[in-house]
Amino acid sequence: MRFREVFRFAFAGLKANKLRSGLTTLGILIGVGAVILLVAVGKGSGAQVQANIDKLGTNLLEVSRQAGGFGARASRNTGTQSSVSALTLADAQSLVDPVNAPDVLTEAPVVTASPTATYSGATHQISQLVGTYPAYLQATNWQIAEGSSITDDDVTQARKVIVIGQTVATDLFGTADPVGQQVMINNVPYSVEGVLQSKGSSGLQDADDFAIAPLTTVQDSLSGFGSLSQIVVQAKSAGATTAAQNEITSILTSRHHLSATASPDFRVLNQQSLLATSSSTTHTFTVLLGAVAAISLLVGGIGITNIMLVTVTERTREIGIRKALGAPRAAILGQFLIEAVMLSLIGGALGVAAGLIGTRFTVAGVKPVIVPASIALAFAVSALIGLFFGSFPANRAAKLHPIQALRHE
Repeated sequence: MRFREVFRFAFAGLKANKLRSGLTTLGILIGVGAVILLVAVGKGSGAQVQANIDKLGTNLLEVSRQAGGFGARASRNTGTQSSVSALTLADAQSLVDPVNAPDVLTEAPVVTASPTATYSGATHQISQLVGTYPAYLQATNWQIAEGSSITDDDVTQARKVIVIGQTVATDLFGTADPVGQQVMINNVPYSVEGVLQSKGSSGLQDADDFAIAPLTTVQDSLSGFGSLSQIVVQAKSAGATTAAQNEITSILTSRHHLSATASPDFRVLNQQSLLATSSSTTHTFTVLLGAVAAISLLVGGIGITNIMLVTVTERTREIGIRKALGAPRAAILGQFLIEAVMLSLIGGALGVAAGLIGTRFTVAGVKPVIVPASIALAFAVSALIGLFFGSFPANRAAKLHPIQALRHE
């Protein structure tokens, strides 16, 4: 019997039970679509995390305070818990040292506040106002969209000038040009020097609800001249961040009089290390999502086996008649294998379409990123599932004895 005739019989068998065939392909469709979509969500999540880190700068390091451990200072508080050392302006300046910190490019001391800004009756509470040096913008990849940035002279003279983010500009000024206007920051007048380019939102956090002012001005009118909130350091390159981190740790350990075995009273956050950790976590997350989706493909394959066994039972007399008329075992085996594979291929093709359509939508705040390999793999696996799970019922049909099949009721 020619392959064309075997294929025609297989197609006719599927067509005879349209509803059953449709429900069977639905299981494969859901499995393939889920694999493509969930892998795309995992990839998109990783891309989103990396984009957020890139916005901050891949050669960025952040120094902040943390509680020290027992015996933190060699010269005092022996055997007792030490207090947290303040991060000072002198600490920040000591980090730009060509001898002790050759991998450090710039530093920017930071103090933060969350003041209320008002302009012509409009009020907005700024999520984060940063008092710092001009080097902060370069280190953290902030760009000026309009106007100008703060200058070293602004810091020296403690001028009341401010650069605002897009959210602050929109809430206070609407469509008007904010540059050159005067806003009240906690009832202190500040002149708007510029507007920052948008960095967008990250989950529930709005990166554009932000403002920058000279360090001395913010200390004078908002935060006071106490400890710094953090020190932002820019390494000379992305590859030099680890070396710069070690240099910073060594300098601050010496300045804070910490013993070699003490827990540090500061923390240095390395964006490159954070990126590597995030990439590893995202990869694991993507694999987990793909594995969960693959289970539904397996369930779809079991459904094919179940349906094909029912089909073989219902068509036992037909199989007996065809065998009595001379149909070879290979023709019977091929017919039922082709039926199973056609079910899985149709379901796989529809699943690919469904998965691609699903990636056009945002899922839980994440924009899915299509992984071509997942499409090819999911479709290939769907075909193999049809072949594997269809082989048992097909082989069972091919082994039926003609006389026993003809006697079947």
